[in-house]
Amino acid sequence: MPQQQDFRHLGCIECASGCDLGFDFTMAFQPIINTQTRTVFAQEALARGLNNESAFHVFQQVNETNRYRFDQSCRVKAIKLAAKLNIQKDSFLSINFLPNAVYKPELCIRTTLNAAEEFHFPKEKIIFEFTENEAITDSGHLESIISHYQQQGFLTATDDFGSGFNGLNQLADLKTDITKIDMQLIRHIDRDQKRQIIVRNLVNLFNQLNMMVVAEGVETRAEFHVLRDMGIHLYQGYYFAKPSFESLADIRWE
Repeated sequence: MPQQQDFRHLGCIECASGCDLGFDFTMAFQPIINTQTRTVFAQEALARGLNNESAFHVFQQVNETNRYRFDQSCRVKAIKLAAKLNIQKDSFLSINFLPNAVYKPELCIRTTLNAAEEFHFPKEKIIFEFTENEAITDSGHLESIISHYQQQGFLTATDDFGSGFNGLNQLADLKTDITKIDMQLIRHIDRDQKRQIIVRNLVNLFNQLNMMVVAEGVETRAEFHVLRDMGIHLYQGYYFAKPSFESLADIRWE
């Protein structure tokens, strides 16, 4: 970890106000739905600018000196707004975390636990997602993070599977509860036999590993129908609902 990172304990009030990052941001929510039960499985919190600027705009302002504080602030803001929207009543809250921003999981999780308590959000309704798009410099460290989060009662998920740095190696080493198949494998799967073969075998593999499977980035009815026939029940994507700024989206149900 860079020496200049600030790993001090941060309070909920401070983090909800941006943790003195030099910029502020908020959240949008995009549902992960279960088409079999026609219910919302989870709402994923996605960083947005205060005027609904994109996540890319927000992340452009994140650097090595504020990465830890930004990660902590994301957790608190997501929990605070999710509690306000009463997400915990019907679904989970899914929060992305930056593995390289977590110094010691037993210390870094305190802010999350404090926020859950302060805003009356049950910790067992929180999912932590890590993305394969961030290069993991210490896989053992990531294993310890995921293990500690699960011991604390959180669900864990691998985001963007199939697009990242370590792929099957991480799948063998990490024991997340959920795996989200990257949208690049989903795109045009209805007319791409190679993608169909890959995803069908991934679904079988995840089922054998007792992992829940989410198809993310679904944009068309044809994509959905092919994935449904493969036995996938959990979906996220513009076909069903786009992220909704500081609110819950209306969902397209089949």
